[in-house]
Amino acid sequence: MSLFSALSVSASGMAAQRTRAALLVENIANSETTRTAEGGPYRRKDAIFSSSQANSAFASELDAQLDPQPLTGVKVIGISVDNSAPDKRYMPGHPDADADGYVAMPKVNPAEDMVDLITGAIRQMFRQCPPSRT
Repeated sequence: MSLFSALSVSASGMAAQRTRAALLVENIANSETTRTAEGGPYRRKDAIFSSSQANSAFASELDAQLDPQPLTGVKVIGISVDNSAPDKRYMPGHPDADADGYVAMPKVNPAEDMVDLITGAIRQMFRQCPPSRT
């Protein structure tokens, strides 16, 4: 395993986590959005990850000869959108309320997304810190 291979794997993981964090922030920001350009309430989004070769062709071939277990990185292969029925909340004075006074609200839990965002950042921080020796 070369240094560049290890850095490539780390960089791909950080790029994938950046996309995940951006989607979590978008979910939190739109947790009360009842009207979108597509119509209806905001739909929760999540990143879908997959492993990928994080090296150039030459580096991949070299690593395959030197190490029987090639390194793989991470990439975002798609973004899933929650298409389940939105939550209904009784708010008769809301401009988006139906005839019965219910408003279709996004199925987003801001507290859960915030915990996911913070734990992802903490997990990344601890991976970067070397263990202390006492």
